[in-house]
Amino acid sequence: MSRRSLIGEALASPAPDQPSVSEAKDAAGATASRNFTTRRLEGFTEAARMVKRPTIRLKPAECSIWPGNARDYEQLTEPRLRSLIESIQAENGNRIPVVVRRKQQGELQYELIIGTRRHWAVAWLNANHYPDIELVAIIEDLDDEAAFRLADIENREREDISDLERGLNYKAAVDTYYDGLQARLAERVKISKSTLARYIGLTEIPHTIVSAFASPMELQVRYGDKLLPAIRNPSLRPRMEEAAKQIAAEQSFRQSGDEEPISGPQVVVRLLKAVSGRPGRAQKAVIEAAGSSIGVIEKDRARGLTITINPTDLSADEILDALRPLIEKAKILKRPAP
Repeated sequence: MSRRSLIGEALASPAPDQPSVSEAKDAAGATASRNFTTRRLEGFTEAARMVKRPTIRLKPAECSIWPGNARDYEQLTEPRLRSLIESIQAENGNRIPVVVRRKQQGELQYELIIGTRRHWAVAWLNANHYPDIELVAIIEDLDDEAAFRLADIENREREDISDLERGLNYKAAVDTYYDGLQARLAERVKISKSTLARYIGLTEIPHTIVSAFASPMELQVRYGDKLLPAIRNPSLRPRMEEAAKQIAAEQSFRQSGDEEPISGPQVVVRLLKAVSGRPGRAQKAVIEAAGSSIGVIEKDRARGLTITINPTDLSADEILDALRPLIEKAKILKRPAP
């Protein structure tokens, strides 16, 4: 049984008031995924107490999307949901109901709490030759905090929600429902405080650096662990952001030519390489003219170029001719040299 099916079963089937660990193991059977879901439901008593409820059918256009869900609805696309679309089309509807609640205000009667992918897929089918397919839904009476925890149960089972989406969702929930205390959220949704801190840490990564990745889906918690020390360092962050801009430009160029994007691990390596040297470390080159050394040109990230000319019998034109190729090689000119 798939993880998604397990969530649907938890929402639609009777469950004991307070399952014990042994009962959870019995219900889990032999599969680790079922064990995980049962343990998660122990931490959410509202879901554990749900009894089988009748379903309703509605059009996606009849309900708005609750903004407290982790998934970014705007990032959903037909290629990303192709298998789900085909499944709903074959079954003439979503087999696992979505969860909605009634809205007290606004033009639409319902608000979608769980099931953004199913909502998007049915909406797509309605707009693409299947107008009669409806969204199967369960109505629940939930406040925002309970809705957040219920959505977290399902989203924890998903592999197609980015770590950044989870981090943004957790940060918003900490600020909105838990008085800014990460420990309170960690206790309520039964995850470790360190894991929660790692997800929320991703929200510190500026958009400039996120854009270096081919997609926000590529930005994983383990990458954040490596990048955040430099991002939090005021002297290193500008250098990483500058490197990120160059990588983002390359990603865009590759995308326009249908080339393979730069992978997440490669992006991390390049970003870290940009801040691995000592800030302001100078690069020196000898200035040669007429077969002999006449001085030194020094390139420094902070100060630009420093030119030292030793006493010489050469003319000014000869000195300038010697300097020209070195200045061009230093790549400090904003416009190509004439």
